[in-house]
Amino acid sequence: MASRPIWRGHLRLALVSCPIALHSVVRGSNGLHFHLINPKTGHRVRMVSQDAETDEEVPRSDLVKGYEFEKDRYVLLDDDDFAQVKIESSSTLTIGKFVDLSTIDPIFFDTSYYVAPDGDAGLDVFVVLRDAIHKTRTAALSRVVIAGRERPLAIIPFGKGLVCHTLFEPADLWDATPLFADIEEVKPEADMIALATQLIERQNGTFQAEDTEDRYESKLRAVIDAKLKGEGITQEEPPTSDRGNVIDLMAALKASLDQDKKPRPEREKAGVAKKRTRRKAS
Repeated sequence: MASRPIWRGHLRLALVSCPIALHSVVRGSNGLHFHLINPKTGHRVRMVSQDAETDEEVPRSDLVKGYEFEKDRYVLLDDDDFAQVKIESSSTLTIGKFVDLSTIDPIFFDTSYYVAPDGDAGLDVFVVLRDAIHKTRTAALSRVVIAGRERPLAIIPFGKGLVCHTLFEPADLWDATPLFADIEEVKPEADMIALATQLIERQNGTFQAEDTEDRYESKLRAVIDAKLKGEGITQEEPPTSDRGNVIDLMAALKASLDQDKKPRPEREKAGVAKKRTRRKAS
């Protein structure tokens, strides 16, 4: 079952446009969910909206948004106030420019949304824009208003459609310079880099969906199942490392390479394929 659109409008490039809808990439119900419980009664704890001064309970339906312009003084805003500040990106994703995707640092990527045609009208325009972006190997930059905030977007092809990623602003991110300040003084030896490169090449593979499994949640589910059955599970001690231990890096790299000298299954298959090719050629 397809997800419901979280935004509907148009995608526009110059004088060309087509109706689109944004769909959330992430399933909201995925993962374990917990409730706060009163251990004395076993009942759920209800969160109450309460007036900070009078301690009176206020129904959530009566709550409005307020901006604090002075200490404990607020200007109240309702739906009509927010409707007055609608801008073009509230209903139209206008492509401002195209950039090489590799020039966007991954730390700027935030939330992803599928960009899909909204109906049959303009479907040909959507496909032309998708293929043109794919052919030029670029990302289309645009903007959209979601959840009361205008967010910059990077739009790229994805399968038969498009996907957009909201981008953080520089002010949203911490400056990493102080964190890496001392690294410049460290100059690695060429032999160590060569060994590390060999280690990387030996463990090189392809990304698979299974690589993203949440092993912590899997273990937590096992704990829950065991408690439901009235059983216990054997606690495994997580591996620990001595942060103050000085190791021989060269020896450690060599040991890592010697740890598994057997070829990986993928490489074995590739080796067999190469041998067969050579035999046919001969």
